[in-house]
Amino acid sequence: MLREWQRECLNKVKQHYYGNHKHFFCLATPGSGKTVLAAEVAAYLFDAKKIDFVICFSPSSEVTSSIKISFSKRLNCNFDGVIGSVGCSYTYQNMRFFNDDYWQLLRKNRVLVVFDEIHHCAGSSIEDANVWGQDIVKNIQEQAAFTLALTGTPWRSDLLPISLATYSDPDNQILCNYIYSLQQAVNDGVCRNPKIVLIDNEEISVTTAKQEIKTYHSLKALLKSPSISYQELIMHEAVINYIIAQGVSKLVTIRQQNPNAAGLIVASSVEHAEQIFFLLTESFHQSATIVTYKENNPSDKINDFRFNDTQWIVSVGMVSEGTDIPRLQVCCHLSRVKTELYFRQVLGRILRVNEFHNQEAWLFTLAEEQLSIFANRIDQELPDICVLKRSNELANEFFKADSNKAEKLISNNIQPITDVKLLGELATSDTLSQKHNLKRDILESSYLQTFGCFRDKLIAVSYTHLTLPTNRE
Repeated sequence: MLREWQRECLNKVKQHYYGNHKHFFCLATPGSGKTVLAAEVAAYLFDAKKIDFVICFSPSSEVTSSIKISFSKRLNCNFDGVIGSVGCSYTYQNMRFFNDDYWQLLRKNRVLVVFDEIHHCAGSSIEDANVWGQDIVKNIQEQAAFTLALTGTPWRSDLLPISLATYSDPDNQILCNYIYSLQQAVNDGVCRNPKIVLIDNEEISVTTAKQEIKTYHSLKALLKSPSISYQELIMHEAVINYIIAQGVSKLVTIRQQNPNAAGLIVASSVEHAEQIFFLLTESFHQSATIVTYKENNPSDKINDFRFNDTQWIVSVGMVSEGTDIPRLQVCCHLSRVKTELYFRQVLGRILRVNEFHNQEAWLFTLAEEQLSIFANRIDQELPDICVLKRSNELANEFFKADSNKAEKLISNNIQPITDVKLLGELATSDTLSQKHNLKRDILESSYLQTFGCFRDKLIAVSYTHLTLPTNRE
């Protein structure tokens, strides 16, 4: 059964194609069900006898497999590219290996080409296109009978034009044939209402190479100095421990209602992922799986995680856009990638609704300046909902829930720190009273920032950046 927005968009597609327009561009928020819509469009065109084949492109093998399953189920036939099937699903990387004989398929037949997360493809011409955009310009744009371009994040970090998109003049805003916003999806119950927790620290001491001690009262101030980089910060065990404590606490609460709810931790490297995995399993006693490009059959591991009850999955970019795991409800963002596109795609992993009563979605990240701006923009998109949170109680829940777990974490944190000393990490005594003091200091010195006066400066920025035209015919 289609959702209301999918039915509405499908009608728009029909009108658009009937009016002799063959390129349709749909912006729908991550997690809203774009693949189901695409399969319905294909079914309509087959029923109307307007196409002979369907080709789908997407950014990862995980999404490619999901598209194959959805299209095969809806069209009631094979969708694997072999004789007798009506189409196939490929990654964008596969485009580079197609020769001219393959592209003849589009010239000699009526083909619908579906692009999932089209923002990966750039260029309106050969001159301004990336490699995938060049293939679209040369072999698809004019030759395809119809195209359906889908995205949840309608911009590129390099500011190049998105392939098959049109832009307004002179303000250069992307023009979409249909828009389904995050606010609409939350209001309709299609996506979860996200809560973003920005984690800051109000007293950070740095010992320089000259043995000078410098104090900073926020992560923003720290990262503006040459003292420490963002990459070094997210690798620091005290920082990782605090963010994991937040995530574990929230997941424990959610799993009281949703027994198979799970969390995602996005790491910055394979070594970082292994460090996080060790802390999760050894210090926090959580069940977890790790998925990186070094793993054998990472897609199989992701698929197993999708249906089991393991608490956490740790990934370096493997569980990204389009990956459908509705039981994910908590995310700890510890990636070194700090683009708005990636931030929103990561958030989208926890927005898919499922059949359980509790539909909370929590993302925990550091109050780094760019990430804070992105979080505030999302807050502005949902004006009737409080997205940004201030909550020391989250960590308290964890420590109250399992005192043994708290003691384990605290004792692991008692160690000399030579580069960056976060308040609450400076105790060195093994006595029980000192451990409890350390626990209190950790909770009191780290707090969750909602931006106060700085937020007013971000409002104008957010609306300038995110204004989109209304749906057009």
